[in-house]
Amino acid sequence: MKKILVLNSGSSSLKYQLFNVDGDKYDVVAKGKADRIGIHGSFVEIKITNGEKRTREVALPTHNEAIEEVTKELLNGALASMEEIDAVGHRIVQGGDIFKNSVLVTDTVIEQIEELSELAPLHNHAHVLGIKAVQKLLPNVPQTVVFDTAFHQTMPKEAFLYALPMEQYTKHNIRRYGFHGTSHAYVSQKAAELIGKRGKIITCHLGNGASISAVDNGICLDTSMGFTPLAGLVMGTRCGDIDPYIPLYICKTQNKTPDEVNEILNKKSGMFGLCGYSDNRDIETLYGVEECATDALNAYIHSIIRFIGAYIAVLGGVDAIVFTAGIGENGSLVRKLVIERLAYLGITLDEEANSKRGDITEISTKDSKVRVFVIPTDEEYMIAKDTMNIVFGA
Repeated sequence: MKKILVLNSGSSSLKYQLFNVDGDKYDVVAKGKADRIGIHGSFVEIKITNGEKRTREVALPTHNEAIEEVTKELLNGALASMEEIDAVGHRIVQGGDIFKNSVLVTDTVIEQIEELSELAPLHNHAHVLGIKAVQKLLPNVPQTVVFDTAFHQTMPKEAFLYALPMEQYTKHNIRRYGFHGTSHAYVSQKAAELIGKRGKIITCHLGNGASISAVDNGICLDTSMGFTPLAGLVMGTRCGDIDPYIPLYICKTQNKTPDEVNEILNKKSGMFGLCGYSDNRDIETLYGVEECATDALNAYIHSIIRFIGAYIAVLGGVDAIVFTAGIGENGSLVRKLVIERLAYLGITLDEEANSKRGDITEISTKDSKVRVFVIPTDEEYMIAKDTMNIVFGA
């Protein structure tokens, strides 16, 4: 039996899960988060599998204090001692083209992750803070890092190169990286098990941030996010793909700075920009009631359909389509509208199955030519599994 702690450090948050690992069995013992790190009103919370749930307001000036407070919560019902932890796995957003797989943490690895912070300024530096905080607290415990970008490193050059002067790629590392890779890897593997072959699978990770990937026999051939997570689909507050001249045009004609335009594109656009709501639950409720909400959701659906269609062409067909993440798993109206637009593929929606939530569910009818699934993602499990493989050869 091994105990694996999985950490996901954000700029102002720290999510965690503690696993008991026995052979192929990965049981979640506890999970929670430390939130609003460095911000007034910070707190830490824990949910233990025995049903206990606690939330405690506490000052969290840095990630060091966040790790310490998470430790206190784990020691109050989930662990007898921190010495029980056998390894710690971290999610890292940006691995550039340096990291094609998960790796053991070393001083060199930490330096490389920090150097890549320029490509993910809100995330990679925070990840490093989390790693160093664990080193301080648990100096003898091995740590691993699992990269959001790693799954997409199989993309061929024609998929990841931008048509810019080559020095922008060779000297400045500007290329398509893709994100949500751990999620796309997990649900594509699950879908392959369900259809009985690795096959041609399109995975739709639909949350406030969203991306779609084309997976052929377990290999990612293309993905909708690009150099940053701003590209691709219409999202909650992000614009997705737009004419690249638009930001320059806004700067020139509206006297905006690059930082102000970045704020618009990342935090004031997407469905929020179109209708004033970024939460899909609000938008689904108002669909057909408020014109702007209807327009926003239709634009969202259109962007999903556009990428699915493109990826059918990239794959040369499709065996299965998967919905996952917050909207993909819970947005029954989104799934319905997408599948109705895919009727030309010979897909029919199973309305009763589509109304369910929480479990792996096939929402296409048995006579559908392409199978469609809802598969709850489990990035933490994938991180724990990689950690076991790297540290213990399991």
